[in-house]
Amino acid sequence: MNSIWKYCLITLLVCFAWEPNYAQPTHHLLLIKHLNGNFYIFTTYGNINGMPYPSNGMYAVTNEGVVLLDTPWDTTQLQPLLDSIQARHHQNVVLCIATHFHSDRTVGLPYYATKGIATYSSTATQNLCKEKNEGIAQYVFTKDTVFSVGNVQFQTFYPGEGHSSDNIVVWFPKDKILYGGCFIKSKETNDIGNLSDANVPAWRVAIQQTIQKFAQAAYVIPGHLDGYGVNNLAHTAKLVDDYLKKNQ
Repeated sequence: MNSIWKYCLITLLVCFAWEPNYAQPTHHLLLIKHLNGNFYIFTTYGNINGMPYPSNGMYAVTNEGVVLLDTPWDTTQLQPLLDSIQARHHQNVVLCIATHFHSDRTVGLPYYATKGIATYSSTATQNLCKEKNEGIAQYVFTKDTVFSVGNVQFQTFYPGEGHSSDNIVVWFPKDKILYGGCFIKSKETNDIGNLSDANVPAWRVAIQQTIQKFAQAAYVIPGHLDGYGVNNLAHTAKLVDDYLKKNQ
């Protein structure tokens, strides 16, 4: 085999080695998208009525490690996410915060704790995780809390009941990024989503309070589907209002 063909074969092998997810079923896919600056959205999939459905988390790269918001829904992607972050940024994940108790946010908490990652949730989320047999964080915060990791500062905020009684959002003031988790719906859907643990009347008040408090947001990250614009806030309010009008 001459050197040119040998080079082409090696190139093809490297390409396949670095892009394994394209050959995987959708429900075992890990996608990572750059949002802005040192912020990235990761997406994995769970099953809804037998069909794969995307779930978003986010991570921020600091000069003292990576901060993870929520865990992959697909447990087969827990370690690949850590590996991808290490390969891309040469940093370890040092902190993970779950934004409510459902498994698409918490299923990976016990595994990440075994990797030396400090896992956090609110006290309300931890209590519900224990009650519902979901993944439990090592540490809790009892009220809205400011965290500083390296050069990145952020704060948790409890807006009130909505998608669940314990749902929180996370605000990065310097970069004007609001991570909404499942409290915020994507502009790409007209479905208010899973209401099994929701308080929709309270959600109406909570989303309006969130809109006012984070009026300066440049990005708003929903828990599911694409679209990271500020219009996700108003869209969530509309979905809540529409639901209440139809179910009065």
